[in-house]
Amino acid sequence: MHELRIATEIIDIVQEEMTRRRLSTVTEVHLNLGALTGVDPEALAFGFEAATAGTAMNGAALKINLIPVGGKCQLCKNDFELNEYVFICPMCGSSDLDIERGEELDIDYFLGD
Repeated sequence: MHELRIATEIIDIVQEEMTRRRLSTVTEVHLNLGALTGVDPEALAFGFEAATAGTAMNGAALKINLIPVGGKCQLCKNDFELNEYVFICPMCGSSDLDIERGEELDIDYFLGD
C-alpha cells in the first residue's frame, strides 16, 4: 500500500514546516491529488489518520482536492477535461494532446497554530 508511504511523507513535510514556523498543532492539511497519480484517496486518508496518531498532527483532517485529467489539444487548441481515460480531444478527435492537469500530488496548504 504505497498510500501509507505517501501519507508519512506528507506528515514529514508538514512537521518540518511546523518546526520552521514554530507551530504546535495542525488541524487540516489540504492536498491536490491528480487522477493520473494512481493514488486511492480513501486509502491515503486512512493511512494519514493512522500515521498521525500520537503526533502533534493527531486528529488533523486531510482534505483532498481531486484534480481531473485535463489539457490542451494541439490540433484545435481546445482546453479540455477528460471524464474517462480516453485520450482524444472531445472537440476534434485528435490524439495530439498536452496533458496539463491530473498528475498533481502536492500539499496546497495546512492550518495550524
